[in-house]
Amino acid sequence: MHHEFLMGLCLEKKMTDILYRLPEVMARTGLARSTIYHWIAHGEFPQPVKLGERISAWRSSELDAWLSSRIQGGK
Repeated sequence: MHHEFLMGLCLEKKMTDILYRLPEVMARTGLARSTIYHWIAHGEFPQPVKLGERISAWRSSELDAWLSSRIQGGK
């Protein structure tokens, strides 16, 4: 499978996944940093992707799926 990486985007034929850093994840979810990491530790939030020793990001597809499940669960 051929991948091209451009400014945090992984472009494939069928999927585009944006990588969000923590401030963007906090803004999109309305959650605090401590809540995000607490929920990750308990398997209640998507795991970040390690980009380097001290750099992590979240895949937009996983974050969108998590947000959708929370919205569906709230109805």
